[in-house]
Amino acid sequence: MEIKDNEFSRQFETTADGKLLTIEYSVQERKLFLTKVNLPEGFDNEELLSEFIKTILDTAEEKRLRVVPTHPKVAAFFRKNPKYKEMLPPGIRL
Repeated sequence: MEIKDNEFSRQFETTADGKLLTIEYSVQERKLFLTKVNLPEGFDNEELLSEFIKTILDTAEEKRLRVVPTHPKVAAFFRKNPKYKEMLPPGIRL
């Protein structure tokens, strides 16, 4: 999966079936806040969304950032994939 980090718009972008999927973010104090998930109307491919989030988390891990999932879909991903919970900042429980 190819992901573009659009730093100007502060969002990660990828395409699926010719449609744009984005996850908006902000970075503060070595923490990556995943703030909003924008999906095309009628999008229901949860597997693709999970792959998108995993790729973003891999990037965050390389940069040694903690991840704060503020959007419900991202928080649900962390609940379903406990191996990523070590990337949460201390004190954050899902």
